[in-house]
Amino acid sequence: MSGLIYWLDMAGVIVFALSGVILACRSRMDPFGMLVLAAVTGIGGGTLRDLVLGVRPVFWVTDPTYLWVIMATVGLSILCFHYIHRLNRGFLPVADAFGLALFTVIGTHKALLLEAPGVVAVLMGMLTGVAGGMVRDVLARRVPMVLRQEVYATAAIAGGITYVVLDALSAPGTLTIALALLVTLGLRLAAIYWQLALPTFAWVTITPPPPSGEAAGEGAAPPAAPRPKVRVRMIRPEQSRRRLNKP
Repeated sequence: MSGLIYWLDMAGVIVFALSGVILACRSRMDPFGMLVLAAVTGIGGGTLRDLVLGVRPVFWVTDPTYLWVIMATVGLSILCFHYIHRLNRGFLPVADAFGLALFTVIGTHKALLLEAPGVVAVLMGMLTGVAGGMVRDVLARRVPMVLRQEVYATAAIAGGITYVVLDALSAPGTLTIALALLVTLGLRLAAIYWQLALPTFAWVTITPPPPSGEAAGEGAAPPAAPRPKVRVRMIRPEQSRRRLNKP
């Protein structure tokens, strides 16, 4: 189990680092900018997780192999810059989805190893999966995926819950990891393909209909127009998209 978790962690670092490199290329950053985005995406979530759980020193200080893997990913990406720059725009969210699934499992597993409660383990899995991507998007001056309407953090929470429940039921470790990965990855890829999103809440101005009745007598003041009311309403994703697509 420990060897499998370690290699899954390395795979997640590579995938997330590659997503950082792709975003740096699209943002026209220099090689140092590519390295920074790759590093914060690859180890940012795990660093924050270890700090919250009180793990000292953090994982990449104990094992600098993570740093070498990030630098190797950036170096190979620079050599293949021409091909990376021409990748389809759908590659970044798909690569991010794989990294999210891998890091969600890693974060949940590590929290359970430290004997954290199940709800804390789920939150640590989500934090490990989304924190690095949040910092990456902020540095690239983009709205982080987790703050959009897309199903993103919800997929990580579902994967973390799957892992915690199967672990509590003493399911085999490989099966627990595989199902948690499939749940997180399946939800995220489905959200990308079908543009699934959670409903949002917004302030909506409601204008009441004009007052009805007989016309006022001659010389009488006209009835005052009703004042609009402001209410909080739930907006479905398709309504929000139509509003955003208005010319």
